[in-house]
Amino acid sequence: MDDFTPKRRACAAQTAVGALALALLSSTLVASPAHAEDADDAAFAGEILVTGRGLSQTPGRPAYSARTLERRDIISSASGRVEDVLSSVAGFQQFRRSDSRSSNPSAQGVTLRALGGNATSRALVLLDGVPMADPFFGYIPLTALSPDTLGTVRVTRGGGSGPFGGGALSGTIELESAGAEQLGLLTASALGNQRGESELSAAVAPQLGRGFAVLSGRWDRGKGFWTTPRDQRAEASVRARYESWSLSLRAVAPISEDVELQARGLIFRDDRTLRFAGADSASEGQDASLRLVGRGAWQFDALAYVQARNFANTVISSSRFTPVLDQYKTPAAGIGGKFELRPPIGDAHTLRLGTDWRRSSGTMNEIAISAFSGNVTERRQAGGVNSDLGFFAEDDWRLGALTLTGGVRADRTVISGGYYATRDAQGTPTGRTDYARQADWTVTWRGGARLALSEALAVRGAAYSGLRMPTLNELYRPFVVFPVVTQANAQLRSEKLEGYEAGLDLTPMSGMTFTLTAFDNRVKHAIANVTLEANLRQRQNLPAIDSQGIELGAHIAHGIVRFDGSLLWNESKVDGQGASADLDGFRPSQTPNFAASATLGLVPGEGWRLAATLRHVGAQYEDDRESNVLPAVTTLDLFAQIPLGGKASLVLRAENVIDETIVTRNQGGSMDLGVPRTLWAGLRWGM
Repeated sequence: MDDFTPKRRACAAQTAVGALALALLSSTLVASPAHAEDADDAAFAGEILVTGRGLSQTPGRPAYSARTLERRDIISSASGRVEDVLSSVAGFQQFRRSDSRSSNPSAQGVTLRALGGNATSRALVLLDGVPMADPFFGYIPLTALSPDTLGTVRVTRGGGSGPFGGGALSGTIELESAGAEQLGLLTASALGNQRGESELSAAVAPQLGRGFAVLSGRWDRGKGFWTTPRDQRAEASVRARYESWSLSLRAVAPISEDVELQARGLIFRDDRTLRFAGADSASEGQDASLRLVGRGAWQFDALAYVQARNFANTVISSSRFTPVLDQYKTPAAGIGGKFELRPPIGDAHTLRLGTDWRRSSGTMNEIAISAFSGNVTERRQAGGVNSDLGFFAEDDWRLGALTLTGGVRADRTVISGGYYATRDAQGTPTGRTDYARQADWTVTWRGGARLALSEALAVRGAAYSGLRMPTLNELYRPFVVFPVVTQANAQLRSEKLEGYEAGLDLTPMSGMTFTLTAFDNRVKHAIANVTLEANLRQRQNLPAIDSQGIELGAHIAHGIVRFDGSLLWNESKVDGQGASADLDGFRPSQTPNFAASATLGLVPGEGWRLAATLRHVGAQYEDDRESNVLPAVTTLDLFAQIPLGGKASLVLRAENVIDETIVTRNQGGSMDLGVPRTLWAGLRWGM
């Protein structure tokens, strides 16, 4: 019996949100009086600039391959989903091609630079400085990240040091919320498509004294499209139904002239059905964080957060169409924080010193069911605790046209409390395995240089290393995509990356930028789903995955015309030895060797935005043995925002307008498909 009932979930969420709302309101009222009572208060108010952001970006960041997306690009995607926004960045990749309407949430891992191979994220995703990966699975709750409330997105490729660098194996994706000055008092949108599906979002962002608050929400629902090809549908086949909602409350208030308090609360829920009736999944979460940012002579950034997540999933037999596995509850908790200090050591240096800590815990609960009788055959439970304590130091040194940057990080990683237990149908214990504690210290580093040869040309180079712990999911939770079973592996080691890159930044004229980066990355002990038998796989550490490639970027803004393009070509392969020797030279699963995106936009007047995005993703393999191919795919998306008067606009969107067939899964000819042609129309206010 699942004791985490909908009623208890609702009560818990309401209690958390109510308490957080009261705390935010109280802090805002105390720290941000609506009226200055005397001349000193008035002068004090006039000197304060509340941004809602973290500390300014360091001068050494341009030494690494990076891309920044501005708000106008973020809110102009054809699907209105954050994964679609990120797909415009060369090297960004989800584990599968399906989006967050038509995939299992546990497959929503993201990575950069063709360093894939399993569904866990190898890139660090931050929202206002807080890691967003699920504490148990490592996937990103994409539906909870509304593009409408984001101000900027920064993607930095390559292994990371600095805060939370222990999760930045392939790079870092920093999502930064929009402030009240970007959102205005009220923003809202309502759209529908030809299948009768709807997307609603709204945000209220009032100025409160010297601070501000943002209350935002989003709701998506639809009967979904057919993910099963017509000739493979059975009586039990259904569309990919989905419904998701999220609610966020964020407040920012000044504590003094150069210190501000930022607080955030987020609750979300996502329900989906995939392929067959009854093949339902649900994910939900309640997150909260507090952040103090000081911008005085001694700058600092102090952050604390807590996350409560849950996941449920039902597996349906593809032959008898009855439940065979009920993963009814996977509660997980994440807590952590960081402290970063930037002492004043002169204008030429930006020194960062700090520490961070993360703890993830969770428990899998599932019931195995006979496909023939419908009776329970076994009850299983597994879980554990992972923790990472990190210390980091990084310095940027400016010497005229030359900028040098270097950093080092030490991580104390601990895997503990791991177990796997079974009971029979009546609940009598039948077995239990407790796994040994693993602990280690790992030192990672990064360094780079950028030299401006002229106003138009700069050269750069960097080298780095990175670390990623195995997730609780990889260590302890087996899973089934019927009929293929993938076993967990409690003996997994942490992944370690070493890499280097060199690049050029060309700015021949104002509004025109071209970038070229060549890279060579190697992930030792890469975790992959390795095939043991026809319908059996296990998570294992491969000796290494090597990835070499070239990234190209282009940005042109001239008059009413805007062009943004990116391209990634890579040669990614498994370095197999010993038990993995038969995989030597194979390309990692779900990893294309070519991807490109090009967006041509027009801004013919105030409030107008017209855009067409052409994307191509090369062929990739479903599995590690290169036995099933996912064909290359090219899609065209369209977007139009047409002002109607005042703050109102008409929005028209078209996903996959040429109705390209997108194969997202291929297991021996059994296929899933991605989004077909989808046409949206609706209204926006204030964006």
